[in-house]
Amino acid sequence: MKSNRIRFWEIRPNYTEKSGKRVVRSYTVRWTVAGREKSETFTRKSQADRFRGRLMSAAEREPFDVETGLPDSMRRERSSMTWYKLACAFIDDKWPRLAAKGRVSVVEGLMAVTPVLVKSQRGAPDPKTLRLALRNWAFNPPRRESDKPEEIAAALRWLEKASVPVSALEEARTVAKALDACAMNLNGKPSKPQYYRRRRRGFYGALKYAVREKQLSANPLDTPDEVDWKPPEVVHAIDRRRVPNPDQVAALLEAVRQVGKTQGPRLVALFGCMYYAMLRPSEAINLRKDDCTLPAEGWGLLELEEVKSAAGRRWTDNGEVHETRGLKGRPKDTVRRVPIPPELVELLREHIDTYGAGLDGRLFRTYRGGVYQPSTLWRVLNLARQKALTPKQVKTPLAGKPYDFRHAGVSWRLNAGVPAVYVAEWAGHSVEVLQRIYAHCLDGDDGRWFQRMDAALGR
Repeated sequence: MKSNRIRFWEIRPNYTEKSGKRVVRSYTVRWTVAGREKSETFTRKSQADRFRGRLMSAAEREPFDVETGLPDSMRRERSSMTWYKLACAFIDDKWPRLAAKGRVSVVEGLMAVTPVLVKSQRGAPDPKTLRLALRNWAFNPPRRESDKPEEIAAALRWLEKASVPVSALEEARTVAKALDACAMNLNGKPSKPQYYRRRRRGFYGALKYAVREKQLSANPLDTPDEVDWKPPEVVHAIDRRRVPNPDQVAALLEAVRQVGKTQGPRLVALFGCMYYAMLRPSEAINLRKDDCTLPAEGWGLLELEEVKSAAGRRWTDNGEVHETRGLKGRPKDTVRRVPIPPELVELLREHIDTYGAGLDGRLFRTYRGGVYQPSTLWRVLNLARQKALTPKQVKTPLAGKPYDFRHAGVSWRLNAGVPAVYVAEWAGHSVEVLQRIYAHCLDGDDGRWFQRMDAALGR
């Protein structure tokens, strides 16, 4: 039951005897709701003044609950869990249904906002220690209750006390503070668009969970007009400086072949798959012999169903570095068919003739039969760039990441005039994502378009 019949009394000091003197021990705020007396006692006068002021301000705009003596706004604050507890409950709920990479992605979002969603920074632990505590214990359900160093335990104890109540996220300035954290790197510089979007998705998911658990009345990110915050400018297109043209790719593949006695030769066809078949690295390292149709002449075909994603031992259910899962963004058991040009057919046939396939059918294995780590691909590519590119190009982002071979493969098809709907299907994208991200020319490929424009003008 609610009532607008509210009456306030003056704050009452409470005295005690100390060393023969009468001193103030505490202060009591007293008020009545529908004739029922209520009270709250505080150790400091400023706390009592602030609490009484909030009550009087609330009484001007909303009724009070007769049982608790509080308005709804303050009652929810009293009964709601803290943001930290909610974030832990959210990751517990999501964990069983997420792939290992998905777990990492959600945790990154929670890690970005949790350190700033606190009532005060007083007594805060070192930021690096707090991040480690969140990543490896608090937001990792299987390890949360395991033994931890004392500095980690102390950091989490501080966070439990300092974390704001979930109800604080009904205030626009609190949400804006969290979004600012999503948009910033640890060095204070703006984060890359993909990192901002990933962190925001994790934060949004936790807020959606709070609504489901009736800790929030609505998701504040669903009403952006009420949040006084401007999102960072997001550049969706791939940096064209990263994307090698066909001649540069050919030089890079030959340079990969020359890295080491056996390491480079074992990987040249893998890099070729990322370019000619537009495979993601996680798709390429899991390619199996049975996935390939490799005719003696002409175009071949790859049929992809699974990937090996390197998430790390702490994030997989079996404690392995890699997790085998379905294709990204596709329903389970979906098969993606990718036609491949004769150049890749030749590379794959040569690789199979030389190295064969493993017991599980995988084509690309370390010399001990293991799964390639992402760091290995980066290291080999870095050495190949020194051989294939000019000193000036080496200093640029050109082909700086293994994933840039996939970017180049998509761009090559689009610039060759292949309809976007086919390229999107082969690459495992939607057409909208394809056109938004890959609408650019290859590095050093402007001349071809200049010639076409010259021809159109009769030059």
